[in-house]
Amino acid sequence: MPKRRRILLGSLFHETHSFVDEITTLADFTIRAGEQLLQRRGDGSTVDGFLAVAAAEDWEVLPTVDYTALPAGTVDHAVFERFLSEFDGGLRAALASGGLDGIWLALHGAMVTTGNLDPEGALLAHIRSVPGCEALPVFGVFDLHANFTAAMARHASALVAYRENPHTDARESAVRSAELLARALNTGEVPRMLSANAPVMWPPTGTGTADRPMKDLEVLARRIEEENPAIWVTNVVGGYSFSDVPEAGVAFAVAFTGPDDDAGDALARLIRTTTDLRELGLPAEWDIDHAITELRRAAGGPYIVVEPADNIGGGAPGDGTSVLRAFLRHRVENCAVAIADPAAVAAMAGARPGEIRRLSVGGKGSAIAEGPVEIEAAFVSASDGAFALEDLNSHLAASQGSHFDMGACAVVRTGGVTILLTSRKTPPFDLGQWRSQGIEPRGLKAIGVKAAVAHRRAYDGIAKGSFTVATPGPCTSRIETLPFRRLRPGVFPIDRRAFR
Repeated sequence: MPKRRRILLGSLFHETHSFVDEITTLADFTIRAGEQLLQRRGDGSTVDGFLAVAAAEDWEVLPTVDYTALPAGTVDHAVFERFLSEFDGGLRAALASGGLDGIWLALHGAMVTTGNLDPEGALLAHIRSVPGCEALPVFGVFDLHANFTAAMARHASALVAYRENPHTDARESAVRSAELLARALNTGEVPRMLSANAPVMWPPTGTGTADRPMKDLEVLARRIEEENPAIWVTNVVGGYSFSDVPEAGVAFAVAFTGPDDDAGDALARLIRTTTDLRELGLPAEWDIDHAITELRRAAGGPYIVVEPADNIGGGAPGDGTSVLRAFLRHRVENCAVAIADPAAVAAMAGARPGEIRRLSVGGKGSAIAEGPVEIEAAFVSASDGAFALEDLNSHLAASQGSHFDMGACAVVRTGGVTILLTSRKTPPFDLGQWRSQGIEPRGLKAIGVKAAVAHRRAYDGIAKGSFTVATPGPCTSRIETLPFRRLRPGVFPIDRRAFR
């Protein structure tokens, strides 16, 4: 009977915002080790996608560690050092106990620590430095919003990006990457990677794959794969515009077994197309008062007021008050907004239904955004904030699994606005967030959503219309206003002079 192939499993997932003051610490990470990784089977995550292929291929999976945190500020480097130490221990133990046939990693690709601008590249380089791993197949999956680096390409066999934004295909992409690992093991042919960074950066609002320019680039990527079977995968990387690192922005990476020149030509085609379409990645946004005026006149609902500047999925604190202020200013009835504010939740402790208390709501997490709103709030309900996701194909499920914990919550009302106060910021990627609190989103006139694109999976199916509004905040779409210090020169729109 042939020996089962042994595949090492690890996961490191964080999208790091360089322009918020907070430091992401070990306490912010959900950490799974050993058998806990194997228990992710069925939870809709990228790890689940890998495990499904591993079961079909009858691989022996050797789990190491999984460090996952919500997007936020720069990661304390000690967290990465601890992760790397634990991963390395698992790697060396696996090598000593019977060797390895391959490694599979679930990554984000836009982590930054206080001591390293490219932790994913450092992880892959470390793997190659371990005796016995120099030529080992190293495969994995990563987020479309990674900042892909030359080090990641140099040390990986094949990394596969999500192709959809919203990220409805994260698990599917993990399956695709694990199937490519199976192909390499079954054929004995192991690909290598080559990458290139475009002189272009787009805010998250410009990276929706149903829209141009990302739609054009994904079509071209699939054409390249069809034209040249030696190119196993062509990744379109939208980039993450809030990480201040040299290789931030739009990038492309191919895994291939043919000549380097063919891979280079494919990357050059993608770079040229990106440069030609660069302006399309800067979509216009509504003036917030104009948007609210329009939705008040419109029939039915709900209308979604999208606030990219406080995009929780992009690392913002989720406590901006601009949309709440606008709802109150325009006296919008039957509307709702979620705000992450543990202090406001605590201030409602012990309240009875209908009890009115004065609250200072939001505006505490960013000096760029508008400050707190002082309101007279009527208490509606409280909960522990735990809920089951309704959609296991959402981006939230891909990273967090089938359940999410918002922390202690309180629902209050002021004027015509229902406010869901959470202790933990919660990306608006699943309508279970509202329904778990007794709020039916379909019945509302308007909903404030702190996101850029990823919310569309949950909200497009119920929305009568949508308005993306310009507000002050750390995830502003006007990325040229951010104080980049490390970004390479000549990147549009930060440096428009390069394109005159």
